[in-house]
Amino acid sequence: MRRPVVVLMLVVLAVAVAAGRRDEGMWTFDNVPRALIKQQYGFEITDQWLEHVRLASIRVSGASASFVSPDGLVLTNQHVGRDQVAKLSTPQRDLVKDGFYAATRAEELKCTDYEANVLVSYEEVTTRVHGAVKAGATDAEANAQRKAEIAFIEKECSSQTGLKCEVVTLYSGGEYWLYRNKKYTDIRLVFSPEQDIAYFGGDYDNFTYPRWNFDITFFRIYENDQPLRTAHYLKWSANGAAAGELIFAPGYPGATSRLLTVAQLKYQRDVGNLLQMQMWTARRDALIRYQAIGAEQARRGSTPRLGLENSIKRLLGQQDGLRNPRIFSKKENDEAALRAKVAANAEWQKLYAPAWDEIATAYAALPAYATRIAFSNLTASRLAGMASTIVRYGEEIQKPSGQRYPEFADARLEGLKFGLFSSAPIYLDMEQAQLTAWLEEGVKTLGAADPFVKAALGGQAPAAVVKQVIAGTQLANVAARKALVDGGHEAIKASADPLIELARRVEPIIRELRAWQEEKIQSVDASAGEKIARARFAVYGKTAYPDANSNLRFEYGTVAGYELGSTLVPYKTTFYGLYDRAAAFNERPPFSLPARWKDGRGRIDLSTPFNFVYTADTIGGNSGTPIINRNAEIVGVNFDSNLQKLPNRYLYVDETEGSRAVGVHSACIIEGLQKIYGAGSLVNELTGGQK
Repeated sequence: MRRPVVVLMLVVLAVAVAAGRRDEGMWTFDNVPRALIKQQYGFEITDQWLEHVRLASIRVSGASASFVSPDGLVLTNQHVGRDQVAKLSTPQRDLVKDGFYAATRAEELKCTDYEANVLVSYEEVTTRVHGAVKAGATDAEANAQRKAEIAFIEKECSSQTGLKCEVVTLYSGGEYWLYRNKKYTDIRLVFSPEQDIAYFGGDYDNFTYPRWNFDITFFRIYENDQPLRTAHYLKWSANGAAAGELIFAPGYPGATSRLLTVAQLKYQRDVGNLLQMQMWTARRDALIRYQAIGAEQARRGSTPRLGLENSIKRLLGQQDGLRNPRIFSKKENDEAALRAKVAANAEWQKLYAPAWDEIATAYAALPAYATRIAFSNLTASRLAGMASTIVRYGEEIQKPSGQRYPEFADARLEGLKFGLFSSAPIYLDMEQAQLTAWLEEGVKTLGAADPFVKAALGGQAPAAVVKQVIAGTQLANVAARKALVDGGHEAIKASADPLIELARRVEPIIRELRAWQEEKIQSVDASAGEKIARARFAVYGKTAYPDANSNLRFEYGTVAGYELGSTLVPYKTTFYGLYDRAAAFNERPPFSLPARWKDGRGRIDLSTPFNFVYTADTIGGNSGTPIINRNAEIVGVNFDSNLQKLPNRYLYVDETEGSRAVGVHSACIIEGLQKIYGAGSLVNELTGGQK
C-alpha cells in the first residue's frame, strides 16, 4: 500500500524540479525571447502564432481577457467582471450573489460602462519623443516637451486611423512605443457564477494554494449591435493543463517596480507603501461600517470592499518582500554591479553615472510632501471624483492639447467622457459614507490647518460638509454631468452645484501639489530614468524586459507543483477537495457552497481538475489572462498567485522557491458549466459544437 504513495511523491517532486528554470519575464510582443524558449522547451514561436495570440488577447478595466469563440465571446474572471455584474444588479436581483446565465443571445445583458481593447499594431517612436527635448532643457522643461510630443503623436494617430492610440513608456523612458488599439464599448454579460463559488474561501484563502475558485465570467463583444465576428480566438483544449506542460500567458500585468533604483525602493518601503496601506485601510473600514447598516448596504458595498481587501493583502506581501534583507540586498547588489560597469567606461560614466544620485536627491525631498499628495483629493468617492474631473476638465480644455494634463489630451478625451457619462447606479448614501470617512482621515492625518482640509471644510466637521454637498448635488444624474462638460469652462465655473463648488475649492491645492510632484519627482524620474535605461542597454543589450504598465505582455512557464517546507503541493486540485473543504468548515461562510453546487454534486466527475498552479511570471492585472498551450488552446484562466509570489512586484521570485500563479483549469470550466449550470449552448460554443 505504501509503494504507490512513494511513486506519486517522486513524480510530483520530479515535476517540481523540472520546473526549476527561470521562467522570468513580462515581455513586450516586439521582444519575445523566442530563442530562449526554443532552447529551454524546444518550441519555436512563429510570427503567425504570435500575431494570432496578440489579436485574441484583450484588456478590460485594468485586467485581462481573451476571445474564445468566433462570435466575440470573451473569457475573464468573475472578480474582474464583478464590478459590471454589480452595476447590472438591483435590490431585487443580486447577480453577484446569485449568478447569471443567458441561455440565448437575446438574454445577454448590456454593460453600462465596460471597455475592451485589442492591440492591433505597434510602432517604436523613441526617436520622436527623445528628439522633442531641446538641448539645454531643464528636467521640468524636458518633461513638458516629451508630454507635448506624446500628445501630438497620439492625436495624429487617432485622426489617421480611428483607433485608440497610446504612447507607452518602457524601460523608465529608455523606449517609447505607439500602441494602436481597437476599442469596443458594446459588451454584454453572458455568464457569471455565484460569489460564494467564485471566491470560495474568501480572504482566508486569497493568495494561497491549494484553491477551489470557479473564478470565471463570460462576456460578449458586439459591434453594430451584432456579435463581433473574429478570426482570432483561442480554441478550447480537449484535456486542459497537464503536469510539466509548457504554457503561455498573454495578458496585461498591472505594475511592477523591478527597474527602480535602490533610492526609489527605499522610499516605497519606508514611506510610499505605508501611506498606501493607510489610505486603502481607511476606505475599506468605511465600507465595512456602511455595510453593517443593512442588507442593501451590504450588497452595494461588497464589490468595492472585496477589491480593497485584495489590494491590502497583496500590498502586505509586497512590503514583506521589501523588508526581507535577502531580497533587498539582491537589489542593492544588482544596482552596484551595473554602476560598476558604467564606472569602468569613461564615456558611460560621464553620460549616465549622475542619474542615480539625481534620483536619490529627488526622493529625499518626497516624504515631506507625500502625505499631503496622498490625502489631498476627493477620489475616495466616485461622485466626488467625477466632480473633480469635471472641474479639471474645465481648466484643461482651454489649453492646447499638448500643454494639458495627459489624461485630458485630445486623443484621450473620448475615453474620459465614456467613464464620466456612465449610467451605472450611484448610491448617494454610500457616497456620503465614503467621502465623510475619507475627509475625517484627512483631518486626522494632515491636521485642521492643512490647506486642503481648510479649503474642503472651511472649519466645519466633515460629516456636516459632506451631508450638505451630497444632498444638494445633481451630479448623480448623467444629464447634469454632460451638461456641465458640454458647457465647458464657463458653465463649470458658474455652476452652483455644491459638489462642484467643493471640487473648485480644493482644485488649486491639488494642482499646486501636482505641479511640485511633476517638477521635482516625475521630471527627474523621466530624465534620469532614461539615462539609466541607456546604461542598461549599453552594458547588457536589450536582454531584459521593461516593468509592467498595464499593456500587453507575453509570459511563459510550466505547469508544476512545488515544495512547501517539508511537504509537496500538487499542481492541481479537484472537485473532491472542494466538497471536502466545505464539509470541513461545516459550510460556514466563506466556505459555503451555492445550492446548485450542493445539488449537482452527484452529477460531477469529482476527479476533474479544479484549480492548478504554474510558473509564469504574473502579477496583478494578469487576472483573466488566458493560459494557453503550444497550439494556442485554452488550458485555463489565471486568477491569482500564492503568497510566495507577492514580492515579485519588486524582484522576480524564482519558481524554485515555490512562486506560482493560480488558474482555473479548463476541464473544471466545462464540467461546471455543463453539469452544474446546464449551460450546454455555452459549452458547445466554447468547444466548437453546434450553438
